[in-house]
Amino acid sequence: MKNTHTLFLFPLLLALAACSPSDQQQEAAGAGQPVDAFLANIARYCGQAFAGRIVANEPKSVEPDPFEGKALVMHVRGCEEPERELRIPFHVGDDHSRTWILTRTGEGLRLKHDHRHRDGSEDAVTMYGGDTATPGSSNRQEFPVDAESISMFKQEGLDASVTNTWAMEIHPERSFLYELTRPGGREFRVQFDLAKPVPTPPAPWGY
Repeated sequence: MKNTHTLFLFPLLLALAACSPSDQQQEAAGAGQPVDAFLANIARYCGQAFAGRIVANEPKSVEPDPFEGKALVMHVRGCEEPERELRIPFHVGDDHSRTWILTRTGEGLRLKHDHRHRDGSEDAVTMYGGDTATPGSSNRQEFPVDAESISMFKQEGLDASVTNTWAMEIHPERSFLYELTRPGGREFRVQFDLAKPVPTPPAPWGY
């Protein structure tokens, strides 16, 4: 009986040993990761819009700030494949030029900023952002600036932005936070109230 058990287990052990690293990596990259839970936390608000307020904006600029005194509204809108991609327009008063794009990658999550003109054409500075470098959590993900964005910022004379890190934070039924920070003290945060939906704004420019 003992030999029979050994003969039965031997092929099974061989099969387990034959599992390639790529198979294990594919399983690790599948559903159940913090980024998937993070996307799901946002996707539950698909079709809804929420008002926000600036909670940090340092250092103060001597030039007029484009966000101060404007109605700030996020709209969870692009939800055709919510487990793969979400598009979230960020409306600043009558300026409908900004859309945040969250995309699931094999390694984590990517944030891009889609900037358009009123006629729908792309701004000279658009589709910038970065990929997550750590697993993050179901509530918070951080996006250090990527090489493509650094190159574009330098080309457009935006050298201060080459050290940007963006972050998003969500606490269901409470708040959603968009954040930009960089070394040297730059902090910009907008917090949205998820407990009080507001009327949905028009489609962002270009959509």
